[in-house]
Amino acid sequence: MLDYAALGALAAVVREGSFERAARALHVTPSAVSQRIRGLEERVGCALVLRGQPCRATEAGLRLCRHVDQVRLLEQALHGSLPALAPAGEARVPLPVAVNADSLATWAGPALAAFAADQPVLMAVTVDDQEHTAEGLRSGAVLAAVTGSAQPAAGCNSRPLGAMRYHAVASPGFVARHFGDGVGPASLARAPSLQFNAKDTLQARWAQRLCRAPVALPRHSLPSPEAFVTAALHGMGWGLQPEALVAAHLASGALVELVPGTPLDVALHWQHARAASALLDRLTGAVLAAAAAALRPP
Repeated sequence: MLDYAALGALAAVVREGSFERAARALHVTPSAVSQRIRGLEERVGCALVLRGQPCRATEAGLRLCRHVDQVRLLEQALHGSLPALAPAGEARVPLPVAVNADSLATWAGPALAAFAADQPVLMAVTVDDQEHTAEGLRSGAVLAAVTGSAQPAAGCNSRPLGAMRYHAVASPGFVARHFGDGVGPASLARAPSLQFNAKDTLQARWAQRLCRAPVALPRHSLPSPEAFVTAALHGMGWGLQPEALVAAHLASGALVELVPGTPLDVALHWQHARAASALLDRLTGAVLAAAAAALRPP
């Protein structure tokens, strides 16, 4: 039989990033946390935590973390139907999810906040590119994700959310300075672009579609949707911006499209573990409703 005190210690170390913070969260000593995890590793026969700053789970550790997350959701559902089994006081269940930054900054952030305000959960939101959020589902690091992949990860369901529309925009001064002779392979190869991080391919995809060939783009890296907009407004570079974040700036003329009428639509999907959990079902309903109101139809 699994030692759930040890599994809870493992999940806390991975969630908090260190043995000391995990100990504070569990109200035990760091030595007790270390002993629990050491005993669990001896029983499993492999390392479960990579010690470092922060501590990270091994592949086997992530699988156990996912298991304990699902058990907590099942226990929460059981407490709802059998209140006598519920612990004293309000118990909140960690709910790890992954969301792309643009969704979090627009429609998904308010939806998650409203959900968490009414439910006995502690949201643990991981931010990544929409093409990579599903990796957390495959590894067991999260129980649900907004992702660009329609193919469900093993043990998960996939639901279409709709499409997020992006526009390639820059300030009028930037466009006049860098694209006075038009937007094409040569001018795009010279004009600085904006990139969220190394995983962000939106600018490259838009340029390749426009030019019908790959273009090597010079890039500024700014890992924040809000900073992306600010950088464009101040003439730092051009980039693909979510319509919801730049509609007002386009209407006022503070930003302009590089090539009018060339938006890029990115299809998004909601994937979640097939755990029989009322909490996860309610989260799914909240996310689907918010996406239906904010995104373009699938």
